[in-house]
Amino acid sequence: IQISDNWPGYSLDLFTYPQHYYGDLEYVLIPHGIIVDRTERLAKDIMQDIGDNDIVVLCVLKGGYKFCADLVEHIKNLSRNSERFISMKVDFVRVKSYHNDQSMQDMQIMGGDDLSKLTGKVDFLFWALLCFLLTIFFIFCKDIVGTGRTMKVLLNNIEKYKPKMIKVASLLVKRTSRPDGYRPDYYGFEIPDLFVVGYALDYNEHFRDLNHICVINDHGKAKYRV
Repeated sequence: IQISDNWPGYSLDLFTYPQHYYGDLEYVLIPHGIIVDRTERLAKDIMQDIGDNDIVVLCVLKGGYKFCADLVEHIKNLSRNSERFISMKVDFVRVKSYHNDQSMQDMQIMGGDDLSKLTGKVDFLFWALLCFLLTIFFIFCKDIVGTGRTMKVLLNNIEKYKPKMIKVASLLVKRTSRPDGYRPDYYGFEIPDLFVVGYALDYNEHFRDLNHICVINDHGKAKYRV
């Protein structure tokens, strides 16, 4: 789903959201209900591609945890209501790449089990994905892809273990002017180059408790700047 650059968004008055963020937001870019429906469709697409395979899910914290949890739950529900049983394992890696609203040159990557156990397996990279019988897919769950710099660093860390296949899914992809911007295999929404918060996306650890994806305003940036 592509959201155009001139899309005015939805008025905040149409929705409920935490009162402590009143005055800090510009508008609602994507309401929570639409996020849920789109994530369910991604889960269906993933199920069609997986075949009879197990999945290893790598969730990118902290911004990716709600997308990952909802996507995994949809896949589990689809699996329970079909003749196929999909076994999933979940692991987590944390990436810190922003200071205030600016991307940092040096990223911090923390966590994750010993990924060497993935050597030689078919991996489904779940920022959030794929197909040989009884192989393992590695799903990399990510909240948003902008320039793709973070994604490329994570992929390089995974590829050194020589997995047979990697697929990536992200809830959001930002349109940028960079011609070499990374494009995930699966994504929910393509959005303008805006700084968005909500649905676990944060600004200095604030706004994760906001269900909708919204555009933060200048007052909100100044209020929570560190």
